[in-house]
Amino acid sequence: MNEYGTKVKILTGITPGNISPEILNAETPIILKDFTSAWPIVIAGKKSVHTAMSYLQPFDNGAAVNASYVPHEAQGRVYYNDDMTGFNFESSQQPVSTILADIAGAIDSDLLKSVYFSAPIYQCLPELANQIPFPAAPDNALVNIWIGNKSRIAAHYDFAQNVACCVVGRRKFTLFPPEQGKNLYVGPIDKSPGGPEISTVDFHHPDFEKHPKFKYALQNAYIADLAPGDALILPSMWWHHVEGLDDVNILITHWWRNSPGFMGRPNNALLHAILSLRDLPISQRDAWKEIFDHYIFNFDNNNFDHIPEQAKSILASPLDELSARKIRAELQNLLRR
Repeated sequence: MNEYGTKVKILTGITPGNISPEILNAETPIILKDFTSAWPIVIAGKKSVHTAMSYLQPFDNGAAVNASYVPHEAQGRVYYNDDMTGFNFESSQQPVSTILADIAGAIDSDLLKSVYFSAPIYQCLPELANQIPFPAAPDNALVNIWIGNKSRIAAHYDFAQNVACCVVGRRKFTLFPPEQGKNLYVGPIDKSPGGPEISTVDFHHPDFEKHPKFKYALQNAYIADLAPGDALILPSMWWHHVEGLDDVNILITHWWRNSPGFMGRPNNALLHAILSLRDLPISQRDAWKEIFDHYIFNFDNNNFDHIPEQAKSILASPLDELSARKIRAELQNLLRR
């Protein structure tokens, strides 16, 4: 496939200690050049991939993490099996040291099997957290580590805001604004390789007869090429296809939400809407769309000024935790019926 998309904006001179909240919460992607170049894991990786893996070994606390092993013929693509009833990889619970040994064993192999895992750092490499200082990160950030060899992760989105730090190896992100989901031929919503639903387009070998709208997605794509030490501001809900390009690739991500955790996950509302709204007659769906616009998507506090403040209940904005608990309890009661 020919080169496509727009290069992501690059900023220099920003570090984990001086990054501003405005950049952390940017609504479009940004590359932070040499953002983590002072981290020891980055320095080790620039010497060699073996040095990087040796650096990580002492931090392994022996906890098992779920690793994916993708056969050679998949060319690193973590995906479904042929009829989408399962997946094209095998999963195995292993400590990090064992997975690193498997990755090392695949280097220079003619029958390269892709090995890939992700896990919270505090679960498997807790002491590493002290070696990757990020004082400006939000207090609620979840820090994950992603380790593998050459791999391709299908385009998907995450609800969380993300600073993705490329610490060993090179990665390529192909990014799409949220509205391009309709052109990515998304697979099953309730069964996918990594949790969120994924694009079914093979980015290395796109079939434009089968997926003609994918051309429009590519016209709106952004490309982020990351070298060791670079970081990517990956906004919430942006679709992203991720490629690990080298024999060893390590990414450290910082995920957080910009809303209180008591509000719950929006995809729960999506599943409930599929259950209760999607198959209604179109006239009823149109009526409910107007109601959702009024209460949700075009919400305006001024539209409810006619209601006394003490009577607004859950219409008061923003919701507090007590109101959220009342809504959740009411939903649980209703869903039992």
